[in-house]
Amino acid sequence: MRMKAISEMRTDHHQWRWQRRAERCLAALTKNGFRAEAVADVDAARDLLLKRCEECTSFGFGGSVTLRQLGLIEALREQGKILYDHWRDDLSPEEELQLRLDQGRCDCFFCSANAISTNGEIVNVDGIGNRTNAMTFGPRKVFIVAGMNKVATSLEAALQRVREVAAPMRARSLNRQTPCVTSGVCEDCQSPQRICRVTAILHRKPFLTDITVVLIHQRLGF
Repeated sequence: MRMKAISEMRTDHHQWRWQRRAERCLAALTKNGFRAEAVADVDAARDLLLKRCEECTSFGFGGSVTLRQLGLIEALREQGKILYDHWRDDLSPEEELQLRLDQGRCDCFFCSANAISTNGEIVNVDGIGNRTNAMTFGPRKVFIVAGMNKVATSLEAALQRVREVAAPMRARSLNRQTPCVTSGVCEDCQSPQRICRVTAILHRKPFLTDITVVLIHQRLGF
């Protein structure tokens, strides 16, 4: 019973810390021109996103473990929506390329972030660039969804998180033969399998793109 009480106390303190950090992040994102909201869990996030994009017909998805954890794609498929999802095993290289291109012109684009600073800056590092392109210009609506584990205290800390956490874990999940998979941190390598090739930092909301950031009070993605 004592161990259970200690565990519950730690969880409470953890959630309190995330709550304070989320409040600062949401205020900064709003100041920087983004729409920003926080929800308790993946179920609340999925319900919110489905409601906010009811009028949309076509949807694109950046490569994101977080989105898969929401069950959002399955829900939209059940509604008969048009889905541009390149994370499928049955695609030819040409079909995959076309889906990545279509993501940049869909009604609504969903992606996550590698890191978000409490100053309201959004950091993404891509290997191809379809995510960073689509999230800044093209789709009518963009939703960036992230667990609170991705919120860092500064832009420098956000970039550090990408190098030391997100990029090595993502490379490992893709079975890439890169130095970071061996060392666990970015080595700024010259490997032909390097996945860190395009860095995009949204300091403010782009002029012509409607972007909403949804923070989830759970640990999600990499």
